[in-house]
Order: sequence, then structure tokens, then C-alpha cells
Amino acid sequence: MPVKLTEVARQAGVSLATASRVLNGSSRTPAADIADRVRAAAEELGYIANAQAQALARSTTGLVGLVVHDIADPYFSAIARGVQQAALESRHQVLLAGTDLEGDAGSPGGAELAAVSAFISYRTDAIILAASRLLNEDPRLIKALSQYIGNGGRVVTLGPSSIPEAHVVNIANHDGAAELVGALLDRGLSRFVILAGPHERNTARVRVEGFLAGLSQAACEPLAVINGAFSSQGGYDSTLEYLESLDTESASLLTSDGDSPLCFLAANDVMALGAMTALRSRKLRIPEDAQVAGFDDIPTLRDHFPGLTTYSLPLEEIGKIAAQLALTPSTKQPAELTGSVVLRESAGGQVINP
Repeated sequence: MPVKLTEVARQAGVSLATASRVLNGSSRTPAADIADRVRAAAEELGYIANAQAQALARSTTGLVGLVVHDIADPYFSAIARGVQQAALESRHQVLLAGTDLEGDAGSPGGAELAAVSAFISYRTDAIILAASRLLNEDPRLIKALSQYIGNGGRVVTLGPSSIPEAHVVNIANHDGAAELVGALLDRGLSRFVILAGPHERNTARVRVEGFLAGLSQAACEPLAVINGAFSSQGGYDSTLEYLESLDTESASLLTSDGDSPLCFLAANDVMALGAMTALRSRKLRIPEDAQVAGFDDIPTLRDHFPGLTTYSLPLEEIGKIAAQLALTPSTKQPAELTGSVVLRESAGGQVINP
């Protein structure tokens, strides 16, 4: 049962009117020690301000909260578009928050927690977490969302999480990565460097596990696995880190006629694009001297040359399914959403002169 304001007042040892003034933003505020006591009681009991539980029980606010990592990332913008399409069909509006600029005094996950807390205070009918989940979730986030779900809210994550009772959109990150490696091996590539992204992010880690599984099937091991930021800058930095680790003899193998080209496998497309920029900065040609493959097939790839080989996911469809799970309780939990390998000029595909 939702926690009532009367319970908070009783726990704090104050009147119902006093508790209401503290938690509902009244201009008539009690003494600081009394206000602190009321807020502590509310947090301990899991009380949610603005009567979110009653609003969800009697009606709908017509709002859904969407949390992404980087609003400027085409991966998230494509998913957001799908969420918006499905939300409009359900007569909902989307509130969007990005977490790439961390808050809460630098605390890990502080920006995401702040976004979720804001969505809860706005009494959104559902919250969709599109950013990759962490290996170890912030316990404060789990607590806030568990209370929100207990009060009738719905939470959807892209990929598994440790948030109890959250609905999950499962994506073929592992199998898709293995399939991509298999396609590249079939094209004769045999030397790979994995640009792994951050190990603590489930999406990056699972994709890397898929890359490794695909290589293992061919009794092949990567030359290196380099962790970095899940961004274009991360791909750029990780690629330069590998190139700078090579001695003169090893560096010459990048363009040796006796070996297959070295292929940089990136955990997402934006990292792959950063890797291509890094290779060009060292006067290396793509795909002649080195090759690159990514994951996602973000919409902006059409603007890049050479075209990026990748594992293509139905990003807008993923967003639509997430919104349907969030806003339509009768929606059936889908099986794993799969994509397909797309071979372009950066690795495995036909080279097209500009």
C-alpha cells in the first residue's frame, strides 16, 4: 500500500498540517529541525510527494519520463523517436533527461538519480531507462524506483538490470556481436583489436563477450582489448592508445602484405567513428591499412565515408516497444530483439571511391 502523509506525520511526531507544509512546498515553513525530521521520516517510509500514488490510482498524468545518456548521440535520438511515436499513440507526452553531465557533486549515477527523482515528483505514469545499465546499480536509484513501482508506476529498461520488477527490452547484444565477428572472419580477417567501452556498462560488456565468443569459435584471440568511454572520444583515445603501444616492427604489420588488415571492433558505432578519425590522424587508410566495425547502425552513418560495417539494430522499434511496455500494461514482454550484419566499405564490404 502507498505510504500516506498521516503516517509520515505520526513518524515525525508532528501534525498532518505541518507535514503537508514541509513536503508540499508551502510558504509557511516550520522550524528547520522540525522540517528535517519530517523529511527524514518521509525518506525512511518511502513517501512520494505530490500524491503520486493517488494520481496513478485514479487517473493518468499523460507523461512518461525517458532517461538517455547523451541526447546528442544518434543512438539515443533514434530510440527517443520511437518512444515518442508510441507515446503519442497512447496520448502521452515524453519528458526527456540526459545523464552525460553528471551531477550530485560528482557522485556516480547522480544525474540519473536526479532525473528519476524529478520524473517521480512530476508523477509520470512510467519511466524508461534507455541508458545502458550498470554492473552495480546505485542503491539509491534502486530504492527510489522500487518505491515508485510499489506505488503503481512502471519502469522499463533496455537490457537486464537489478531493478526489481522493472520490465526489460532484451536486445541481441551478445549474439549480434558474435554474428558480426563471424561475418568478418568469413571475409578473411583474422587480426582484431577490441575497443571495449566501459566494463561497468552492461551493454558494452555483453557486446565484448559476444566478440570474444565469436573469435573463440574460430580459435582466434584479439590482439588487445582496450576499455574506454562509450563515445566517439573514447574510440579515438582507445585507438591511439593501441597504436602508441606498438613498436616499429609491430606497427609495420598494419600495412604488411603478408597479413590480413588489422580490424578494430568497437562496442558501438560512435566509438567506431572515433577510431576511424584516430586512424586517419596517423595517415592510415581505411580499409586498406586498417579496418573498423561498429555496432547499432545509427542513422547518421549515411553521412560518413567510408561506410561503416556494423550490426544493425532496429533502434526506433526498440524505442516503440519500450514505450508500449511502459504505457500499455497488456503489452506482452517481447523476446530478444535481433538485428543483422551490414557489411560496408570500412570492413568486409566493397570499397567505393568517393
